[in-house]
Amino acid sequence: MTMSDSATPDPGTDSDSLQQGLFSHLLELRTRLLKSIACVVLVLLALVPFANRLYSELAAPLVARLPQGAHLIATEVTSPFITPLKLAFYTALFVSMPVILYQLWAFVSPGLYKHEKRLARPLLVAAMGLFYLGCAFAYFLVLPAAFRFLTAVTPQGVEMMTDITHYLDFVMLMFFAFGLCFEVPVAVVVLAAVGVVDLDRLRSGRRYAIVGAFAVAALITPPDITSMMMLGIPMCLLYELGVLAVRWLVKPGSLKADPG
Repeated sequence: MTMSDSATPDPGTDSDSLQQGLFSHLLELRTRLLKSIACVVLVLLALVPFANRLYSELAAPLVARLPQGAHLIATEVTSPFITPLKLAFYTALFVSMPVILYQLWAFVSPGLYKHEKRLARPLLVAAMGLFYLGCAFAYFLVLPAAFRFLTAVTPQGVEMMTDITHYLDFVMLMFFAFGLCFEVPVAVVVLAAVGVVDLDRLRSGRRYAIVGAFAVAALITPPDITSMMMLGIPMCLLYELGVLAVRWLVKPGSLKADPG
């Protein structure tokens, strides 16, 4: 056997190593997913005994503003049992989100460059915190104002009694919508980091951002001016926060740097 023959790479070896690498990544992904699911299940099991109390707390903003004698109702036979369990599941997801994001980060981070990790870590923490802040803002400020408006405009002779399942769906939709809308700074930083926009374009586009914020607020909030203002104004402020974050965190071509 000649030197050239012994130095020739074996295509089969490269293929086997590629398959082994892919298999190891799939195994790690399965492990991360199982850990996330296990966390959600454990939290759910801990919350099930308190499911009815959780629903009472969730319904408090509406119940406190219902007319005298009005109350929530269940229009389906299984609603009094199923609806609190659904809320317990949503709460378990909400509580477990830091663990789920950590598992996602642990799976993805080995493939990132150092400069990408430096930007991704604060963005993940900020995204999680802003989503929670958006949900809290909706629960403590927006929902009471919206229900005050809705009960005030109820026609005379009509008794307002909301189904518990419909109420849960409405509140969860509001939480999700406000949580996503509060991600404006993160979205602005990501767009700037990948080069879609720069700081000058963000500053010159303020007027369009304001119009867009109030258009989104008009679409997803209840039909009263108070709720729309309570979402539109924070979105504008969060846009300005995103502009400041771009100025501090994002350097031109930051994601195009050489691997660190």
